Amino acid sequence: MQIIKRSPTEWRLRIDSQDDVWVLAKVTRPGVSLAMLGERRDQTTGGEEGGRAKQAERKKMWIQLAVEHTEHQAFSDSLRVHGIIEEAAFDVGMHHTHVVEIRDEVVLKAHPMLSQLDADLLRQSANASSQAHVALLVVENDEMILYFVTGRGLRESATWTMRGGGKRGDLRQSEGIATSFRATTVDGLTDQLPNEMPLVVCGPGHAREKMHADLRKAGHKRTMLCVATNMGGRGAANQVLSEGLAGELLAEHQMVKEINMLDEAWRRISTDGPVAYGKRDIFESIQEGAVETLLISADLLRETENNASGVWEDAVKTLKGFGGEVVQCSTDHDAGDQLRGLGGAVALLRYSR
Repeated sequence: MQIIKRSPTEWRLRIDSQDDVWVLAKVTRPGVSLAMLGERRDQTTGGEEGGRAKQAERKKMWIQLAVEHTEHQAFSDSLRVHGIIEEAAFDVGMHHTHVVEIRDEVVLKAHPMLSQLDADLLRQSANASSQAHVALLVVENDEMILYFVTGRGLRESATWTMRGGGKRGDLRQSEGIATSFRATTVDGLTDQLPNEMPLVVCGPGHAREKMHADLRKAGHKRTMLCVATNMGGRGAANQVLSEGLAGELLAEHQMVKEINMLDEAWRRISTDGPVAYGKRDIFESIQEGAVETLLISADLLRETENNASGVWEDAVKTLKGFGGEVVQCSTDHDAGDQLRGLGGAVALLRYSR
């Protein structure tokens, strides 16, 4: 995300990635206005022409909406924003839907200003834009799965499955099928991955090493790591992330930082360490100044039911007053999903209570 212009009441942004779409979905909510180029039919250009109905002409214009609600799915390239037109060349007061996509430029307006939590999330997204996305290939003898590690989740992109061969039959035939399978996957990766995108090749057994060698022979000069795991599938990808097996290549990614902190929270829970979970326990710890880091779902911070967002925002202000840190977590990865199962928030404490 690029922050083109910023003032207390207005942020002009350029959307560069799926992570940016995710962030925009979190901060675009009732009470905020969103403006961008859009199209409306100008009904004054309709009517009769030559005895036939003339369709109203579509005109492109700058349209500002008072946001009512949004629609977004994880790892989607677009965000649908529904609202009432506040500013436009015509149709003010009518309903309209903006579809925000990658490479679009939007303006967010809020009065008196965006909340500090929303501003923090936007700045975090802008800072993360300099991080290269990393591809992660999980290799097994008969299946390979390509994932993309983004700032906000682990996205599955493609799967290659070997047909034929197997453990029985002629060994030379089986080896030939395996070689052909790897070659097909190499071709697929060459087509899908930008030349500069780093790649982590991981998985159990020796198939991983053979695939790594084949990629090098095919001319892949990208940064590549070959990492052993004790499982396959998505579990292998999660092991690479949670155990830091990719070293510095992934160490600075926001999602990896979140996973590491959440894993530390689970460890402390299992060992009765300095941690708080459950709304009451967390709030009491915040009031005592005991919370060092609050890990909380970005959705929970914006939950409107029973004024939940207002209650959490007040707690966050108190926390920051004591010098604590707030990490707004995605739930689009396995550790984030565990956080949601725990109520959406957990706190790492300075000391045991």
